Amino acid sequence: MPLNFELDPQVDHALRDGVLALWTDVSNAGGSVGFVPPVTPDDIRPEWVKHLTAMAEGRTRLVVGRDEDGTVAATAFITYNTHRLMRHWVWLYTVMVHPRHQGKGCGRDLMAATEAAVRGFEGIEAIRLTCRGGTGADRFYASCGYKEVGRVPGAIRVADGDDRDDIIMLLPLN
Repeated sequence: MPLNFELDPQVDHALRDGVLALWTDVSNAGGSVGFVPPVTPDDIRPEWVKHLTAMAEGRTRLVVGRDEDGTVAATAFITYNTHRLMRHWVWLYTVMVHPRHQGKGCGRDLMAATEAAVRGFEGIEAIRLTCRGGTGADRFYASCGYKEVGRVPGAIRVADGDDRDDIIMLLPLN
């Protein structure tokens, strides 16, 4: 079943708990969303609170995908640049699809919903993201139209002896 996507959903208990559960499940399934398994909701909560604060301040916007029963199943956080010379593009962070939906096209649907949302933002000409090397995420983002524009070798330390490249990707919107 396809997910229903929404930009800037109302932040209520269901959304707060749903994103926290999603982030925990994605992290524990090995998703490269800022944590290394095993994690608990308590490990992730401080980062989620930072996102909520940025949303409340208007610096970050959320695209959420929900199952037909309303369960949070996917997210992408869009963050505006504050530097006056870089306000023409946005960052995309914490792109997640619940493991039960992976391999069904939901990730591609999330990326399309996010691109459509950003195309509606005045003055924004591109979306930029980074991803962890060695996960295949760069191939996925490339299949969604993003181009690799930079790479920092070994910038992400997953564990002792396991350093990954930080891959920078860009989607021009014009």
